[in-house]
Amino acid sequence: MTHNLYSLLLKPGAASDARVALRTDTGRTDTERTWTYADLRRTAGRMAHVLHEAGVGPGNRVAVQVAKSPEAVCLYLAVLQLGAVYLPLNTAYTLAELRYFLDDAEPTVFVGQTPVVGDLVPPAGCRTFTLDPDGEGTVMEACRGRPPWERVAEVGPDDVAAILYTSGTTGRPKGAMISHGNLAFGTRTLNALWGISEADVLLHALPIFHAHGLFIALNSMLYAGASCVFLPKFTADAAIEHLPNSTVFMGVPTLYTRLLADPRLARERCGSMRLFTCGSAPLSREIFEAFEARTGHRILERYGMTETTIIASNPLDGERLPGTVGYPLPGLEVRVVNATGQPQPAGTVGGLELRGPNVFKGYWRMPEKTAAEFRPDGFFMTGDLARAAPDGRLTLVSRAKELIISGGYNVYPREVEIVLNRIEGVGETAVFGVPHPDFGEGVVAVVERRPGSEPLDPASILAQAARELAGYKLPKAVIVQDALPRNAMGKILKNELSSQHKDVFRKRDATG
Repeated sequence: MTHNLYSLLLKPGAASDARVALRTDTGRTDTERTWTYADLRRTAGRMAHVLHEAGVGPGNRVAVQVAKSPEAVCLYLAVLQLGAVYLPLNTAYTLAELRYFLDDAEPTVFVGQTPVVGDLVPPAGCRTFTLDPDGEGTVMEACRGRPPWERVAEVGPDDVAAILYTSGTTGRPKGAMISHGNLAFGTRTLNALWGISEADVLLHALPIFHAHGLFIALNSMLYAGASCVFLPKFTADAAIEHLPNSTVFMGVPTLYTRLLADPRLARERCGSMRLFTCGSAPLSREIFEAFEARTGHRILERYGMTETTIIASNPLDGERLPGTVGYPLPGLEVRVVNATGQPQPAGTVGGLELRGPNVFKGYWRMPEKTAAEFRPDGFFMTGDLARAAPDGRLTLVSRAKELIISGGYNVYPREVEIVLNRIEGVGETAVFGVPHPDFGEGVVAVVERRPGSEPLDPASILAQAARELAGYKLPKAVIVQDALPRNAMGKILKNELSSQHKDVFRKRDATG
């Protein structure tokens, strides 16, 4: 028996082959397409044939930086079918950022959009293909005339299915190795908890280079044999248009904020909907209550991270409490501990740790970093501070390591600071997050002007940083000061700066 996730998502010989898997929405009726499960299997098989001929086999990495499309889904499935390792990369990454990932992962194949592949000098031994937003490219050209690859690679539950890069507060991004068993557990468990079935229609508006859109949303629907309305990107207009014909929507707080800003969002548009979920960033009580008042639906908030996919969920049937992330998934051991690792009583704030079949295998080629994240008894230290109620319900209190979650995307201050500190005239920089009305948290950079240098222009700083940083990492506010506050040891007092500037985006709204 194979443990290959491919066989879980596209069950061989399934009677549901004729069922609709993806229905695209490009905004143009002449380019909308319907993909059945048979279409996915056929195209994925042809891609698997192409990748195999390019040298891809079990354990080889395939790095992918492409726009969201049905063909991109097929590429993901093809990599799984071969027992290779899927490495999705944010489409906003610059060439400088992309080069780091390719040098670190040493993929056998890189698939990117035509302009990127044209400018890229790939690492030695790495073949390149293109796949563009319209579903065309050299990888699709190579598929034509080739029969689908029939074999599904035999893999074990601990074999790596994907590597997702996640940064720390120091150093460069690290690759979390996620196994076939990790993903199978999460998919089966969530489908049972959320009652996902072939009768569901998911309004899929998330990117698929992210664990949320790929491993939670897409995997759940494919496993159930359900259908997806597959939006190339989220817009409130498209989402509201398709709500009446959907049953499930998975989003981040920013998407719910934007839906609420549209006066067309109302109960009658959500008549067929049975479930709205939210993750990737904390959902405020204000959004939760405003959404319920407008639609009659209580958003189901859940909690996870790249290294674990899913940890906890509010119940499908039962009380969904705003401000909490619900209960640990069945089969997980979760504990809240003090600084020395001792379990704390219910109601006490401490570090959240867990052990179970969802926990990743470790960081790619970083054994020391991996060892530092685990207790001797095998519990993974999430780095988040939480409080557990007597019945086990979890509430996240804060995120450790200064992580900023802006619009559902992780932003790591140190990575941004390294870029800003290289700009001429900048002495040192403090980057942190403060409340933002649209993104949940907005990135703020307070820049210290180097003594004797010319005055610094915030717009110029942003323009220079944009050459190296993806757009979602760029500060939404740059504040120039002659000196940063520091303690006696010279450490920058970020808490003081965060408190001082906590209303910067609220003030901007008030002044227009």
